[in-house]
Amino acid sequence: MKQIPASLLTLTAGILITLVSLWVGQHHGLLPEQASEAAVLVDQLFNVMVMIATALFLVVIGAILLFCFRYRRAPGDEDDGIPIEGNLPLEAFWTAIPAILIIGLGVYSVQVFQEMGGFDPGSIHVGHSMIGGAVSHAMPSHEMHAVPQGSVAMMAQAPDDGAIATDATADLLADLPEGTEPPATPVPRYGFGANAAEEGHTPDLVVNVTGMQYAWLFNYPNSGIMTGELHIPVGKDIQLNISAQDVIHSFWVPQFRLKQDALPGQSSGLRFVATKVGTYPVVCAELCGSYHGGMRTQVVVHTPEEFDEWLQQNAVAQQQNPSQTVAVNPAELSDRDYLSPYAQEMGVSDQVLSQVLAQVRSRS
Repeated sequence: MKQIPASLLTLTAGILITLVSLWVGQHHGLLPEQASEAAVLVDQLFNVMVMIATALFLVVIGAILLFCFRYRRAPGDEDDGIPIEGNLPLEAFWTAIPAILIIGLGVYSVQVFQEMGGFDPGSIHVGHSMIGGAVSHAMPSHEMHAVPQGSVAMMAQAPDDGAIATDATADLLADLPEGTEPPATPVPRYGFGANAAEEGHTPDLVVNVTGMQYAWLFNYPNSGIMTGELHIPVGKDIQLNISAQDVIHSFWVPQFRLKQDALPGQSSGLRFVATKVGTYPVVCAELCGSYHGGMRTQVVVHTPEEFDEWLQQNAVAQQQNPSQTVAVNPAELSDRDYLSPYAQEMGVSDQVLSQVLAQVRSRS
């Protein structure tokens, strides 16, 4: 039987490795369920990395096994192997392949970061636009010279210092011409902002998130609700303003594929859209102290109707005066005194309440 050409074997092995790598990249099952729009982008990047890693693993392990079998020492052979060195084409090949893979993954990851709403390095966001864009919209082009050059230079030289950036932004806003509408309220400097489709739109819900040893607090500024777990509606644009009260924490929802550090004295942000109703864990991903492992809570994704109901229930509950609740013994109240607050919340008039109480007394 004639020996099979090495080129044909190599081609066959390459096709098999490619097919196996593609299958593993799509069926590895290493990630939790997807529950946000950003999760799809992250998973695609992760699948590509798994596919490349599988191909490299098969090539390296396959070559080791092949050489161990084909070039194993024959019985009685005590000679040393043939010294081979200085194969320039081979060295260029195994240097070029990893370089191409790393550069390609780097470019792809930056693209995913931008599609997720990652901030542009060195830019300063005000409202939902970069400061330059905001000013250009707020001011006629012929008035752009009114912006002090020093302010722009300060911003350009302070890509990593949020405090300096905030000062520069305040100076720039103070120098706007009289009668010019100022840009929107500054948004967090660090984190993930709006993607291209949401850029320029006000988020549907804003929640202030505070990390402390060892809990997360969620404040809904529009309703005054303070909770220990995050409640959001599905399919809505959510903006989280994240900060820390003591040390560095990290807000991480694995099912959302989103993680953002909570920094003392520096606000950061996450803007996302949840795509699936359910309850998902919130984990602190930064070692923040002795009880770091217990710093967990959950995010509950409601349907819009359920979220409105939760919002109303908690708004009413948190409007009650705790001191009165403790001081008053319900057993000492009359039926009218006990039911009047509830009747008022439900919109029931005193006349109707009196009729109901009269009916109850007549039956007793």
